[in-house]
Amino acid sequence: MIGTLVNVATVSLGAVIGLSINKALPDRFVKIVFSALGLFTCYMGISMSLQSNEPLIMVLALIFGGITGELLQLDQRVHLLIDGLKKRFNGSGKFTEGLITAFLLFCVGAMTIIGCFDEGIRGNREIILTKAFMDFFSSTALAAAFGKGVIFSIIPLFIYQAGLTIAASKLEHVITSEFTNEIRGIGGIMLIGLGIQLLDLRQFKLINFLPAFVFAGFILYLKPLLNDIMSFIPLT
Repeated sequence: MIGTLVNVATVSLGAVIGLSINKALPDRFVKIVFSALGLFTCYMGISMSLQSNEPLIMVLALIFGGITGELLQLDQRVHLLIDGLKKRFNGSGKFTEGLITAFLLFCVGAMTIIGCFDEGIRGNREIILTKAFMDFFSSTALAAAFGKGVIFSIIPLFIYQAGLTIAASKLEHVITSEFTNEIRGIGGIMLIGLGIQLLDLRQFKLINFLPAFVFAGFILYLKPLLNDIMSFIPLT
């Protein structure tokens, strides 16, 4: 997990730099940072979502994943947990928003998933190290805009990326290119939602959609069985 450890280090360093200029940054520049991050995140999301070869699977995974997340109240539970950290470390009003925004931006992108898969399966760290370099600049901008909540995103970032890397090393025979493409597509849709939030156009409970990644794999696994069933159903 060397790539993940380097990523944690670059995010930490970038966040520290961002915090050092946070108070000196006028509000009009903060708004510019939000707009730039929002537009770029939407661009990343659109490019990723177009890599899905099975839009129906992507939609079903998002629907079932969102319903599951809502039933489990994932978004509410995560906010309560982060609010506890906020009180403990005297965070500002944007502490929770900063942590969640940073986590989603750093962790649902294609480079995160593919980078962890490459390191776990092939020991190739090129993608994850490139992502770590990019996250340095993103964490600086986010910390300048949101404050100290961004630096605490290294906790879920480490758990998530370490988990992906370990899972990939154990399940390399299960991870296919088809599965990877659908994961990219779902991650892209979530990034579009995050970009819309950064542009202050609408708020989503994006944490509730995280189970969609699991449902995508489950639906793909059942796809051959569903095709067999459909072949026995008369069309007329």
